[in-house]
Amino acid sequence: MGRLIEKIDLNGTPAAVLHNATGKAPVLLVCEHAANRIPDALDNLGLDEATRLSHVAWDPGALAVAQEISHILDARLVASTISRLVYDCNRPPEAPGAMPKRSEIFDIPGNKNLNDTEKAARVATVYEPFRSLLAETIAPTQTPLVLVTIHSFTPVYLGKKRDVEIGILHDHDTRLADAILNLAPKHTKLNVRRNDPYGPDDGVTHTLKLHALPNGLLNVMIEIRNDLIATTDQQLAVAKMLAGLIEDALAKTEHETEAQCHA
Repeated sequence: MGRLIEKIDLNGTPAAVLHNATGKAPVLLVCEHAANRIPDALDNLGLDEATRLSHVAWDPGALAVAQEISHILDARLVASTISRLVYDCNRPPEAPGAMPKRSEIFDIPGNKNLNDTEKAARVATVYEPFRSLLAETIAPTQTPLVLVTIHSFTPVYLGKKRDVEIGILHDHDTRLADAILNLAPKHTKLNVRRNDPYGPDDGVTHTLKLHALPNGLLNVMIEIRNDLIATTDQQLAVAKMLAGLIEDALAKTEHETEAQCHA
């Protein structure tokens, strides 16, 4: 398989983009698995078209939902433009899942036998621009931001059906997740669960740990079962629900913080 060893050419397209750059909301949205694009130099990682379009390569529907939430809340949104199979921006470089040799039941031929130089090229081309853009977006903000990452997951994984419909994920800072989970029944009849279908032990909270926790930012990772956001109408409906839920949860956490300060 042909690969550029020291540099991956993205043909002038950035590896990460900032949507709604002038958004005024205190919420910063993140979509690490927004795209399934594989740079030409990597020969599609040896994958057929069906696999490249599947959940293995990206989070279907996640970017559309994130963009709708961005519009509703007037929030900024940082999104990757490269497939997570090239580099998973929600994993640190040392993680095996950053450039996976296998994802669910799919072998990833283009990720087998990568040498250190090839790995470094992917880190420099995909991960570092994403990490830098997110850090630079957070740094100059006067009002403390709230970091919300948007993902989707497959209804069936390794042959097992998943009943959870919305996952509210967190690391050791549970404040925003707690508020969302408490308020969720007022906003939706969907099956909403804590740290399901993934949790911190699965290594999925890298973005929260790197960008939110050290800065003391309220944060949460939201996972949406992708059969619920397969159409434009579904994406808009879920985005409206989540936007309202996020707003209510932020109001609740702000009220609780004020109450604690006056206690």
